[in-house]
Amino acid sequence: MIIYSKQVCTLDGIVEAYVKIKDGKIISIDKSCDSEFIDYSNLIIMPGYIDIHIHGWANGSFWMEKTPESIWKMQEHLPKCGVTSFLATTGADSIEETCRSIEAANIVYLNQKKGADFLGVHMEGPFISKEYKGLQQEEHCIEPNINLMERFYNLQDDKSMIKLMTLAPELNNAKELIKYNKERKIQNSIGHSGASFDCIKELKQYGLGGVTHMFSGMKAFHHRELSVVGAALYFDDLYCEFAKQTGMTVKHEAFDFVYRLKSDDKVYLTTDCQGIARTQKPFYHYIRGEKFEPDNGKLKITKDSGEIEFIDPDDYDSVKDLEVSYEDSVKNMLKHTNMDLISLSKITSLNPAKYIGVDNKKGSIEIGKDADIIALDSNFNVIKCYCKGIEY
Repeated sequence: MIIYSKQVCTLDGIVEAYVKIKDGKIISIDKSCDSEFIDYSNLIIMPGYIDIHIHGWANGSFWMEKTPESIWKMQEHLPKCGVTSFLATTGADSIEETCRSIEAANIVYLNQKKGADFLGVHMEGPFISKEYKGLQQEEHCIEPNINLMERFYNLQDDKSMIKLMTLAPELNNAKELIKYNKERKIQNSIGHSGASFDCIKELKQYGLGGVTHMFSGMKAFHHRELSVVGAALYFDDLYCEFAKQTGMTVKHEAFDFVYRLKSDDKVYLTTDCQGIARTQKPFYHYIRGEKFEPDNGKLKITKDSGEIEFIDPDDYDSVKDLEVSYEDSVKNMLKHTNMDLISLSKITSLNPAKYIGVDNKKGSIEIGKDADIIALDSNFNVIKCYCKGIEY
């Protein structure tokens, strides 16, 4: 298969090119072609989006359901919004529930279905601060425990499945946890944390790579105590994740400020979507002012105003607008921040790939990498999506 466009986004620039795909890989990028090709002349060809912080999407929620089927649903539907690979993300759950999540992920990791590539697991917790828990369950926010982490690690059938952990470095035993993860190629992110600047300065050398959902769930900046936010801005090598850039949880100007300071090399975009339609128990979203709960096979949504709505959690079209998709997050970001296509491709694909160590096969349109490709119109709507060369 050969894809042609006047605007193919590569790390070397935007080029007119014919991208040849075979067995799920990009095998050539040429200036001319004598064979049949798919003509995307007026579309932008980009590397597919990589979401490394997503608990669930539409009618599949890894965090809430903890089943292989929940991840398979995410694989099925994420390409519709341009996501070609992802990390299924846990939350702060009980030890037993966390183990069940890892066991469910094991099944999918070794039995991938068609759709977005399941790259592994992002553990958001349980080693996070109760004080900065956000939407996490306080009773399951615990101090780092190497024996427990070793239990989680050894539950993996493939020891490379857990790729990222969000943790609070100010907690007791955090240094040992950071080192343990680093030795096993698990990236460490600071999140749900009240860590001081000095704490991060001291522990960064042992394997802290960046921060989870910048500004949210962390101690704020003060000129006499820079805290997590200040450390993320001060240290050039720390990455900043922004989740669901709607302007609600993080003002657009705040994102723009960090983007200008950190550049397109150290910022990446995620959604932090939860798959709310699959909640297994009443769940109150304090930011949105809405309560979600299962009700006789339906999802009941009660707003703070008292308005009630029932929707079918199995109907994709009914649930897809409950949360902001990756596609819409990109559009929101571009309305308020001036960036070119190459910068966009870094923030949405290359940087997350680098952060979790899969940039040898993901993150850019290059010969030898997976043919994870999206075609966008001038308004950044996803028109076509290819996961390892297969159209979705």
